[in-house]
This record gives sequence, C-alpha cells and structure tokens, in this order.
Amino acid sequence: MATNAKLINAELIRVTDVRKEYNNGTVKALNGCSFSVGQGEVLSIIGASGSGKSTMLRCLNMLEVPTSGHIIFDGVDLADPKVDLNLHRRKMGMVFQHFNLFPHKTVMQNITLAPVYLKLKTKAQAEAKARELLQRVGLPDKANEYPNMLSGGQKQRIAIARALAMEPEVMLFDEPTSALDPEMVNEVLDLMRDLAKAGMTMVVVTHEMGFAREVANRVMFMDGGQILETGTPSQIFDSPENPRLKDFLSKVL
Repeated sequence: MATNAKLINAELIRVTDVRKEYNNGTVKALNGCSFSVGQGEVLSIIGASGSGKSTMLRCLNMLEVPTSGHIIFDGVDLADPKVDLNLHRRKMGMVFQHFNLFPHKTVMQNITLAPVYLKLKTKAQAEAKARELLQRVGLPDKANEYPNMLSGGQKQRIAIARALAMEPEVMLFDEPTSALDPEMVNEVLDLMRDLAKAGMTMVVVTHEMGFAREVANRVMFMDGGQILETGTPSQIFDSPENPRLKDFLSKVL
C-alpha cells in the first residue's frame, strides 16, 4: 500500500482560526488558519517564501505565540496561558533548516542531552537509545564525532535522531533539506520516508514537491498567511483549483 493511502487515526492536532500579527497588526503573518492533523498522518505544507509556512509550523509548538486562535494538541489548548508548554513540547520533535546542533558537544552528547537533563532517562538508558537511533539513521560510527566533522546531510540526520530521542508523538520539519547540497538531500528525505512508513505523525514544510507528492497524505498550500487549498497529493498537483496554486505549481514543477 502506498504511504499516502494509509489509514489515518484519531485527530492529534487541531488548529482553529490562528492569527499571527506583527507591528501592531500591520503585518499579518497568519490570517485565520484552521486545519487538523490525524495520528499517523503526514501533512506537507507548500507555498512560496514568505507565505507563512514556517510561522505556522513554529506556532504548532508555540515557538511563535499566536496573536489569537487555538492550537489543540492531544486534547489540550496550547494557547491557554495555564498550560505547561514544556511538558507538551517534549511530545513534539522539531527539525530546523540549519540543524541547531551544539558544536561543542559530540553526536552522542547532542542526542542524550535533553532526555538526561529532563530526567526522562538515565545516562545509560539515553546512550543505549542514542546508539539505537544512530543505527536507524545510518550513522552508527559517528557517536564520538563533533558536528563540524559531519557533512550537512549527516548533521540533519543527527538532528532528526536527537528529536526522536525524546520519543515524540509528532515530528515538525521546517524545510529540513533547503540548507543542504543537492547530493545530500536524498539521504535526509529517505530517512523521512522511513519515519512516515513507520507511522510517525509528521508536519513538513518543504520545497521538495516530489517528496510531498510521494509521502504526504495531504498537502496544504499557503499564500499570504492563509491556507488557500488543501487536498491529497493528486488533487493538489494534478487537479489544482486555486489560481494562485496553479501559478505556484507552474513555476516549481
């Protein structure tokens, strides 16, 4: 069965009328966005630079606090000031464009730092999990190396392993391949394909249209801080309805 035909389970994230404004409301980075993500679903967010994709992703784990609206994750509204955000962020793995690894720590230390610091695992347990994850991302021999000894693709795979070390319920990817040399892109996309096949819930902001078409269950097109069209990959890429989406695809496909 194709990845993007798999069964989607219960709703994990619901976003309702989320707005994000800057400069006293003169800049509307997000302008009334609503959507949901099911458990085990892969949602790809596409659109031109500056369309609000990364802002939307960062709002999901409250790295950007919405001006208004609601983000329900696991039944809890993260926009509620009384919510312990750190508790819920642990369940959301985040992978950034520029890796964000600690340069002065080894690969092993990068992966084990958060689980040990948060007392979720002992040092021995965290290191055992890290070795398992390094095997999974195809870099079992890099445990004692520092980030500056790795290629861009290897750094991104380590960043993914670090996020997985927290055993998240959802993985958020913010253009994870855009800072990579072209020949390194596939090694990261292959790992993300494997995660999708294993049932990981994923929200992926990406310029890789081939990946969105192949791996996503749904594709969401954003422009001007709004969601203009959402559908299956075949609906979005083969039968787009929104004129702005048609124009965008004519330039990127």
